[in-house]
Amino acid sequence: MSKKSGKDKDKANSTGTIALNKRARYEYHLEDRYEAGLALQGWELKAIRAGRANIGESYAIIRNGELFLFGAQITPLIQASTHVVADAHRTRKLLLHRREIDVLVGRVQRDGYTVVPTALYWKGNKIKAEIALAKGKQKHDKRDTERDRDWARDKQRVMRRHNKDA
Repeated sequence: MSKKSGKDKDKANSTGTIALNKRARYEYHLEDRYEAGLALQGWELKAIRAGRANIGESYAIIRNGELFLFGAQITPLIQASTHVVADAHRTRKLLLHRREIDVLVGRVQRDGYTVVPTALYWKGNKIKAEIALAKGKQKHDKRDTERDRDWARDKQRVMRRHNKDA
């Protein structure tokens, strides 16, 4: 039996995706993607490590030249600190470079795009949010997406069956 050092334990806990927003891929045409940092409090980080993050209903908004994440739910742990009032739906600041924010502001105001978060993930010991510029899909676009997904699934089944017989 081998013992893991402190660094090995941190690496095991700090890899991979925390939360995905699958609904965003269904509801929107996603175009440009950006990586943004998140300004979090200590209890939020502990809750995210425990797997209590959800970005399914969230969106990003630009106010006073800054980007904020609305609607993301990070459920506090029971053993959270008693002197901190934990708000699961708190507005969190997204951290981007000024030129990236300026590009987002221009595209949102001029071209009618929306900024939606598509994923939360670990990058080293930091939590990053992948945000995307998105245009809303209409009903027929959603049907096309479902049809393409079903066709890809059926095609995969046929190929698997064909390879198994050969």
